Amino acid sequence: MSRPAGYRIRIDGHFGDRWSAWFDGLALVRDPDGTTTLTGDVPDQAALHGLLAKVRDLGVILMSVEVVPPVCPRNRTAVAGVDRMPDRPGERGPEG
Repeated sequence: MSRPAGYRIRIDGHFGDRWSAWFDGLALVRDPDGTTTLTGDVPDQAALHGLLAKVRDLGVILMSVEVVPPVCPRNRTAVAGVDRMPDRPGERGPEG
């Protein structure tokens, strides 16, 4: 049985926090360079490929995928060094 792995996935464009559920609960951070970073645990390779298929289906550019330390299981906080930014007017929402 495999253990979850942590991933950091960078995609082009800014996505609001409400996209987190669609991306299987990963934490979303809007970066100053116009990208969004998704960070969190993914249970297995099939789930990772499912997330990447969602990125593909949105038609956005996949910038990078990195393995990172798993999220802390006690308090479910994101890996160290990842800060969350507030929603900003004009960013994309789940409706597009």
